[in-house]
Amino acid sequence: MLETIIAMMTQWQEVFSQHRTLIRAIRQAVTIICVIGSRTIARCYLVLRHDQDQDWSAEYKLHSRSKWDPQDLFTPVLKDALDQSQDDLLAIAADDTRISKTGKKIKSAFWGRDPLGPAFHLNLKYGIRYLHAALLLPLHHLGVSARALPVFFDEVRPVPKPGKKATESDKAAYRKAKRENNLCTAALAMINILRQKIDDLGGKAKILVFPVDGSFCNKTLFKQKLDRVILIGRTRKDAKLCFRSKGGRKLYDDTSFTPEQVRKDPSIAWQKAKIFHGGQYREVEYKEVKNLLWRRGSGTRELRLVVVKATPYRKTKKGKLLYRQPAYLLITDLDRDAEKLLQIYFDRWQIEVAHKEMKQDFGLGEAQVRTDESVKHQPAMTAATYSIMHLAAIKKFGARRVEEYGEVPKYQREKTRASAQDLIRYFRVEVINKPEMLPFESKISAERLLAVAC
Repeated sequence: MLETIIAMMTQWQEVFSQHRTLIRAIRQAVTIICVIGSRTIARCYLVLRHDQDQDWSAEYKLHSRSKWDPQDLFTPVLKDALDQSQDDLLAIAADDTRISKTGKKIKSAFWGRDPLGPAFHLNLKYGIRYLHAALLLPLHHLGVSARALPVFFDEVRPVPKPGKKATESDKAAYRKAKRENNLCTAALAMINILRQKIDDLGGKAKILVFPVDGSFCNKTLFKQKLDRVILIGRTRKDAKLCFRSKGGRKLYDDTSFTPEQVRKDPSIAWQKAKIFHGGQYREVEYKEVKNLLWRRGSGTRELRLVVVKATPYRKTKKGKLLYRQPAYLLITDLDRDAEKLLQIYFDRWQIEVAHKEMKQDFGLGEAQVRTDESVKHQPAMTAATYSIMHLAAIKKFGARRVEEYGEVPKYQREKTRASAQDLIRYFRVEVINKPEMLPFESKISAERLLAVAC
């Protein structure tokens, strides 16, 4: 796995202008995986350097002064993913994530709503917001869930709010700037960037499918005529929908309906689909309505509504039968098989798994950086390293968990696929036992890892 990871990171030579900068970036990426404890730049440096009196500034200048595009770090992942993809559909999940911060000198940090706070109480969280896109590698034929591989990770800053003494013109300019620079406009730009990048890598025949949550299901995205792009968005149950008017000059029919009414309508039959979710194929029931209009969202663009029935489940084998909430999906494609698009939306959950693993296991956001460039560069490098490591493991060992990762601890249940911690432990052993494969002189030892951790 180490050889594959180094080979993929060596492709970063197109990102950095100097070879020594490339080597420093690879060295930081390797130590990000290996270090024990908080994954700060200082710890990554101490793992390799015994002399603490040397100048550390070059490690920070890699992110603050070097001119390179952090999104180009994901190009090796996109290349390999295109080679492995056999279908004409390429699923890329999109979502935003927040990284907690405490430093008051980070210009882009702000107070925002805590997404993990309880529904009955608004909690605030100080940090930085990022827009994340992850390619969903389908692995259902191997008996495991899809794997989310990050291919885009960029900061999205809020528009600064004017003060109490602001004039009316300042407030009007602020409202205009909010409409033009927000999370959804950043997502639209991201879709266009990924579409162009995949075309440049030889994927012009691929159709990109973006499953998104309710925060992206609005007119900013759904009114756009995106080339070879399909959007799947979760909408509100009370959204006002209608059909095209059959007569006269009117475009919209006078009779409107909501997704909730479609779910309760007995004249629309439930259909069945087999979806791989939670480690096995499960039967899912859904309703489908085509060629409808969403006046406030898509304008004149026709959409398809798919209503997914609430899934029953039990917390214990003999427990009470419980139900999750139904899902109401709006899809910009009218012709493709609904079962295939539903599978892509169910796979979207894997981007949440990637968020958790990057923050808990890879220390996303733990690096103590505060300049504008560093806040963009360092988290993107962490996300690219996470993506490369998972893809290298799949290429070497396959999608399922193998004996090389070691036995599962007794307090854990059997796993069908390797976790991020499994890959990190295996990678540490490889780095220590095969130092000749590293492209830099300084070597990593178990003693040094433990010494820095303490």
